[in-house]
Amino acid sequence: MAITMENLVKQTDSKMNDTVNHLQSELMKVRTGKANPGMIEGVMVNYYGVPTPINQVANIAVADARTLSIQPWDKKVMNDIERAIIEANLGYNPMNDGEFIRIPVPPLTEERRKDLVKQAKGLGEDSKVSIRNVRKDAMDAIKKEIKNGYPEDAGKRLEGQIDDLVKSYYTTIDDTIAAKEKDILTI
Repeated sequence: MAITMENLVKQTDSKMNDTVNHLQSELMKVRTGKANPGMIEGVMVNYYGVPTPINQVANIAVADARTLSIQPWDKKVMNDIERAIIEANLGYNPMNDGEFIRIPVPPLTEERRKDLVKQAKGLGEDSKVSIRNVRKDAMDAIKKEIKNGYPEDAGKRLEGQIDDLVKSYYTTIDDTIAAKEKDILTI
């Protein structure tokens, strides 16, 4: 037999866990009205001709609830960092004082909050689709092995374990999205 119960369940669990971790990292990029270094982590800076993530050329810190502070390790890239933030079109207006780049995070309007909630829910739905795809792959593998002589009752138990994993991860995704929604709507 090519599969064992433990290996298939572990492999499926691992893939589903990766999906949830990806969702959480994507949700970090969704604005909540409070300053968070994750909001600009995707910005790529032209560092001596090489596109480099901003967190590899500067220290990003939260100065206060509504301000991000960026301190480059090399003062020569201050303008490149500022330009990269503007070109990323995130809606921020960086201020360069020669020592730090400060980014004031404007308060969110009610309409913008609703758009961000929709965006977060969309990310949650994408994650559920990914979970369903992992489930489908696992179920296909089980059916293939049953055809190859794997005991049918053991296959049914395995399908039940996979479905339990799906329910568990769906609950985790729903809880994560609900927490993010609450965070976004909190003024």
